[in-house]
Amino acid sequence: MDLQKHTEPAPAAPELRASDADRDRIADILREALAEGRLTADEHAERVEGVLAAKTVGELEVFIRDLPAAHRHRAAPAFAAAPSRPTLGAIPVDPDDNVVAVFSSAMRKGRWRAGRRIHAYAIFGSVEIDLSEALFEYQQVVIKAVSVFGNVEVRVPENVSLRGTGGGVLGNFEVAPLDSSDPDAPVVYVDGWAVLGNVEARPKRGKLVADILDRVQHKVDRSLRKHLGH
Repeated sequence: MDLQKHTEPAPAAPELRASDADRDRIADILREALAEGRLTADEHAERVEGVLAAKTVGELEVFIRDLPAAHRHRAAPAFAAAPSRPTLGAIPVDPDDNVVAVFSSAMRKGRWRAGRRIHAYAIFGSVEIDLSEALFEYQQVVIKAVSVFGNVEVRVPENVSLRGTGGGVLGNFEVAPLDSSDPDAPVVYVDGWAVLGNVEARPKRGKLVADILDRVQHKVDRSLRKHLGH
């Protein structure tokens, strides 16, 4: 997701492999068309089946090209990647959370609130920061990762944007670029250094911010129904 400029033209959108988020978007349009009476129940079922089997974005668009939502989508502004650095003044200088491992291990994972700035230090130790189920209260999150003879591992949901700026000194600093199709999705910036150590940040496949929120709401509703039943 680093903002690198290429002289070669980008591949046409219809040729791109479809993601689960792309399929969900088309399914939502079909569901809306069914509710509006634009599609019969049989037409809706047939198209949804085709959506699940589609391999590319172009194959998905076929199922909505006769619907108004498809034309609104084409008129939308061109996709804009997240900036390579956070907005000036958006991130505090002092960390909201420090995760330190010295000859030990430390982690942040599960359901937790991610602050705007997180500092991770692994000195002859191991730090794991797993944002795949975290609550994002801010759109921009900076993780400063420093590894000295240690390991810092960062995992994010696959529908956020991920940026990285850093380096290694006889070590490895690796951030797998990631772009979200949603301009309002959280952006995680990982920077720092790996000195005779390792810093790695990449998406955790199968983990989506929206999916997680849906599951939490489902659990809340189920708990509420159980409570009211008593």
